Amino acid sequence: MNAIAAPKSSAQNRLEGFALTAILQGLPTFAAAVLVLKITGAPEIVGERYGAAIYVVLASLVYAAITPWLAAKFPQRFVHIHAPMFFDASLSFSEKIAQWRSQPGVSLQLMTTVIMMSLLAVAVVSVG
Repeated sequence: MNAIAAPKSSAQNRLEGFALTAILQGLPTFAAAVLVLKITGAPEIVGERYGAAIYVVLASLVYAAITPWLAAKFPQRFVHIHAPMFFDASLSFSEKIAQWRSQPGVSLQLMTTVIMMSLLAVAVVSVG
């Protein structure tokens, strides 16, 4: 049986790109920022109940909202933080992730993020 995939709507494609940008690029960055704030003892964000979680979610959403716009306006400046395949309507959701992961720079970024988050987590637990 030959099945033809229904074309993806532009709204669905934008939502997928937005979600992938927020989760795969924004979340690790701002989670690390919260760990650094916790280590330094800055009570403004990490001292409030749910303050760190609210900060990470809101910052990731803002990051995902403005990154594609800034990358379109300034392509040379934002070439390393924008993943255009997240907004490619011809790719499925899982294909977008697979293509992003297959890039050599992303593998280095993921490795750096894992090491940094591990060290920051150990520091937070050690400090207090």
